[in-house]
Amino acid sequence: MANNNHWDEKDQKQYEHIRESELKEGREEKTSDRIAAATVNKERRRQGRTLAQQQGSAEGGSK
Repeated sequence: MANNNHWDEKDQKQYEHIRESELKEGREEKTSDRIAAATVNKERRRQGRTLAQQQGSAEGGSK
């Protein structure tokens, strides 16, 4: 299980669901962890919920 202090409960549930799906498809545990974490982080970036995006908006960044 990933331990990411910046993920909320929804992110953690999504991670676990994706990880389990990847394991069922026969992927190795490490690979399943990586794919699940990357997918959750991609979704967080898309929604503007990453630290870099929050810091950029607090500093008046345009990205």
